[in-house]
Amino acid sequence: MEYRVEADSMGEVRVPVDAFYGASTQRAVDNFPISGLVMHRDIIWAFGLLKGSAAVVAGRRGEIPAALADAIRRAADEVMDGAHDNQFPVDVFQTGSGTSTNTNANEVIAHLATGFLANDSAGEEAVRVHPNDHVNFGQSSNDTFPTAMHLAGVHAIRSELLPALTTLAQSLEAKADAFADVVKSGRTHLMDAVPVTLGQEFSGYGAQVRKGVTRIERVLPDLEELALGGTAVGTGINAPDGWAAEVIAEMAGRTGYDFREADNHFEAQAGKDGVVNTSGVLKTVAQALFKIANDLRWLSSGPVTGLAEIRLPALQPGSSIMPAKVNPVIPEMVMQVAAQVIGNDTAITWGGANGNFELNVMMPMMARNLLESIGLLGAASANLATKCVDGIEADAERARDLLEKNVIVVTALNPHIGYDAGSRVAKRAFAEGRSVREIVLEEGLMDADELDAALDLKAMTKGGVH
Repeated sequence: MEYRVEADSMGEVRVPVDAFYGASTQRAVDNFPISGLVMHRDIIWAFGLLKGSAAVVAGRRGEIPAALADAIRRAADEVMDGAHDNQFPVDVFQTGSGTSTNTNANEVIAHLATGFLANDSAGEEAVRVHPNDHVNFGQSSNDTFPTAMHLAGVHAIRSELLPALTTLAQSLEAKADAFADVVKSGRTHLMDAVPVTLGQEFSGYGAQVRKGVTRIERVLPDLEELALGGTAVGTGINAPDGWAAEVIAEMAGRTGYDFREADNHFEAQAGKDGVVNTSGVLKTVAQALFKIANDLRWLSSGPVTGLAEIRLPALQPGSSIMPAKVNPVIPEMVMQVAAQVIGNDTAITWGGANGNFELNVMMPMMARNLLESIGLLGAASANLATKCVDGIEADAERARDLLEKNVIVVTALNPHIGYDAGSRVAKRAFAEGRSVREIVLEEGLMDADELDAALDLKAMTKGGVH
């Protein structure tokens, strides 16, 4: 590899000759060869949005020359659009303020903007765009990185996660309608219970997902509040009066999201409660998806020796040794995603606790985990809907056969024969392998017409949804 020499306040550094970044970014690359995990694409998007919007406002207010502001905005737009992701090589596990990533963005955008000005100058001596004085004008890493976390989180949730969860809810609700007349045995404690319909079970799954969407929407205002304007410690030093509010309004206008300046900049920089709160809701959604996926796995188990009340789409061979075996691969994927999101939440929670005085020093890790959780839940939800739920078929005959063997239907007879007689009938039916109906008639507890009315299996499923 060929190198060039760059200098910063600490001296000279060798930088790859084709790199757009400079000495400070290279120092971070050298200092943090930790995980090989680079910053999430949505964080890079957020820094492009932030730096470009800041330049627009600074140029409009005359705080930096208009030509420089326009060049910075053009460069930041390219970063925002993903044209230069390979120029962001800094490891996620870096300085806890995210300073290295903020510096990386400043240097890349300054390099690109300087090139634009050189091309526009038509042979005249071009002005050099400075990464700190121009691209980072009115900012500090301590308010830009928490701002970028929130920008990225809102964008990922609104553009990826909420649409995917809505698709999944619609798929589950469609199956609830399709399976409305499939009567089956209910189960509590994994044991036989009174009847439900398969449609009612799926309506519960759909409602869980819908409630997850609502919970996420309720926490979005926390993420839409931005730390920009606090600069180093929350006092706003070096940020012109009213500047941050204008930049935030610019970003809100460009994205359509309801961004606003933090009410208290000390809280916004020292605490990460909004991120922790959002992660907690993502964990709630994750465990709901785990429950749904696990139920689908159980309901499709077998197909001979399990429940087999539903059939999942057959997507791939399930064994390298057992011919014809097909496994519930999509539910298993969802369950693993849920486990990862729950683990991410634990790290985010601990990271949020490590705000010391005026700054949290766990932000890059928290940002990475938050965005991974959002992305995983979005991808898993969409995949579960299209590759699994949409293709589920009910085995109504199997469900009814199992239900007719379920002695717990005797519960419906409690108003007629009492709990104690019902318990005796159920035990006899189970022990003798006979139906509840046979035992009740044999013991003369009810006449046939009254018994048939009371043991109407579909009638037992009425209610439960409003």
